[in-house]
Amino acid sequence: MMSTPSPLGHPGRDPRLLAQARDAFLPALAQAFAAAVTRFDDVLFDRAENAGASQLVFLDGMRELRRRREEIVSRFRTQMEGSWQSLEQGLPLSAEAALSGQPAPAGGLSLVPEHELESRLAVRNLASVLQRECKPVLAHLDRRLGWIAGGMELGSDTDPIGPEHIGVAIHEAFATSDLAPEVRLVLIKLCERDLAEPIARLYVQLDELLAKAGVMPEISQPRRPPPRPPQREEADPFGAGNEDEFDEQYAPAWANRFVNRWAQSRGRLQAAHRGREGGGSDDLGADGHPGGNQGMLLEALHELLQQTRNVRDNATSAASAASAAMGQQRPLSQREMMSVLSLLQATPSATLNAAIGDDGESLAQRLKSEVLSSATQLGVDPASARLDPMDEDAIDLVGMLFDVMLDERDLEGRSRELIGKLVVPFVKVALLDRKMFVQKTHPARRLLNSLAEACEGNAGDSPAERVLMGKVEEIIERLVAEFNENLAIFLTLEEEFRDFLAQHRRRIEIAERRAAETQRGQEKLELARSRALEELDKRVNDELPQAVQDFLRQPWLHHMTMSILRDGEEGPAVAESVALADGVLEEVAEARRHIIGKPWLQAWEPALQKVFASVGLHGDAALVAIGALHDTLQAVAEARPELEKALPELPQVSLPPPPAAEAGGVELEGDATLEDFDNADADRFRQMAIGTWLDFVDKDGKVQAGKLSWVSPISSRLLFVNRRGVRFCVASPEELAVMVRLGRLRAHVNDGAFDSAMQGVIDRLDPQTNTFH
Repeated sequence: MMSTPSPLGHPGRDPRLLAQARDAFLPALAQAFAAAVTRFDDVLFDRAENAGASQLVFLDGMRELRRRREEIVSRFRTQMEGSWQSLEQGLPLSAEAALSGQPAPAGGLSLVPEHELESRLAVRNLASVLQRECKPVLAHLDRRLGWIAGGMELGSDTDPIGPEHIGVAIHEAFATSDLAPEVRLVLIKLCERDLAEPIARLYVQLDELLAKAGVMPEISQPRRPPPRPPQREEADPFGAGNEDEFDEQYAPAWANRFVNRWAQSRGRLQAAHRGREGGGSDDLGADGHPGGNQGMLLEALHELLQQTRNVRDNATSAASAASAAMGQQRPLSQREMMSVLSLLQATPSATLNAAIGDDGESLAQRLKSEVLSSATQLGVDPASARLDPMDEDAIDLVGMLFDVMLDERDLEGRSRELIGKLVVPFVKVALLDRKMFVQKTHPARRLLNSLAEACEGNAGDSPAERVLMGKVEEIIERLVAEFNENLAIFLTLEEEFRDFLAQHRRRIEIAERRAAETQRGQEKLELARSRALEELDKRVNDELPQAVQDFLRQPWLHHMTMSILRDGEEGPAVAESVALADGVLEEVAEARRHIIGKPWLQAWEPALQKVFASVGLHGDAALVAIGALHDTLQAVAEARPELEKALPELPQVSLPPPPAAEAGGVELEGDATLEDFDNADADRFRQMAIGTWLDFVDKDGKVQAGKLSWVSPISSRLLFVNRRGVRFCVASPEELAVMVRLGRLRAHVNDGAFDSAMQGVIDRLDPQTNTFH
């Protein structure tokens, strides 16, 4: 049996170049960090002057920073050097593992202090900012460093000098300093501000150094732009180059599957290969498939849309097609199209708004009808005009995109209305820049993804949800009011909303942690309640005097449950409670033997007072309750039931009720039962990693994503939270396997709302693509 080759023996491994790269980057990075930390105490002093009641917090932070400055820089340098050494040893360190620390103990829930959680979230945000700003050069560095380290595949989590590891080093640098949480967060934010530029510069310098040394020089070669075919003039506001070229890594996954199948089915694959060999415009993926080519993707979409229109036109009216073929109708110019769409954007018609709220009407057809009818306001006779095929493609795609999104996502009420306002602006984007459909990084689609994430399942039930919806409304209103033909507004609004979402996600992380704590508390309570009821059932029967029954069923049961919660099932308080119950029952047995004159319950009085105190009876009130039990036992001993006393009215003390059934729980249908599942599915759920997302599908086909947040060490049930960090579903592996069997649960593809909807559009246009799911 052959073993996997060691990275240390890979032909690309070059220890000399590794050392050269280390010496070129790490000392300069540590120096930049040290220089930044030196400036931070002045910033903290300025903050203190304006901090009001928190002034002393920032002054103390300033003094601690000055006192620990050398230690902070040393810890930063040590962490970065350790990450690099792990690369040199052929075992790249995971930044996520380094940041999270040791795994939770078996059977327990690992919770970190809130200030620690906030610090981790802050450095993750810092890393995401650096990753976004330096993405192209980091892609090169990952490949070059991986090659000289032994042919390893590095990524954001394993690149020892990547933003994730720099974030870990910053977290570790301040970890041992006695800083208030708000001061620590300010320092991390200052690192993001002051280190972004020097780190980006160091990345570029290291990439150039490795390229000059001959490490994978081909990835730095500029790509030759293909000739642009004659088309209508289109704006390119983002300076992204020719619309028919893009990096394969930015292509959505559904595009790769769809174009590959389309090319194979139409015999285009060999032509695509010839174009590659001849230096043509086709941009194939590394495996020779045309999945990454924008031009082929747009061509495939156009062909499918044309086929759909032909089928519809043949089934309805051939006269209009014949009229257009005879040249009796002219296409609306781009200027006319943009003018009409601007009118609809400013004042959408009632019929268009109705179509957004109607699941049964096609948005694409309604949009095209509205465009032609609204053209009359520009003096265009609708009978003599038609849509240009490219414009019709754009409207069809956007209309179907929003149809799928509104049908399948959990968007109701105000959320649906707000997302619907984006339809016309996105038609304009599609006309101006077709890259929106094929580039995952396009600002317009990133904005739509973020807005959909904020709206999905958001009913405004909590203050945080209402604040989020308010920001969504503000962003959409600004877009509708300000978007003319300058697409740069999408970049501006997307960056603003992304920053807002980053703060909101920090609150979600805290809410998620609280949901797990709440669920754990409820399960511990249920376990304690069950154990206490078992002990009660062993001892209580209808033959006991009523006062004794009431004592055991109410205050004793409550005290027993709370003792189990506090001390565990074998704790001293539990043993004391059991002994008290048995002692009271023993005295009942003695009373039935008609022993006269015994000081009933005298030996148990301290324990009885403790039990009654747990339900709110103290002092004289507790003595009255104990006296009622005493008199009842005396009455039993004298065989005079009329002298038995009732317990005084007890305070209304009750345990929290059991958790209500979850909205995402299992609802069995037809002949399905909880035994009707695949054991392999249940086993997969038992092994599922924390943080995994699944799609829960309700009876109406609405999809809501749920994240596995916690697995109970008590019941093995899995807790899922929604995008707001709120408990969404708690179910056993078997129950989840039943949901799979019913088609109510499936894997979640984290491509964002835009890509998920585009996959739905492809499925509607060409059902054959379903085989690629």
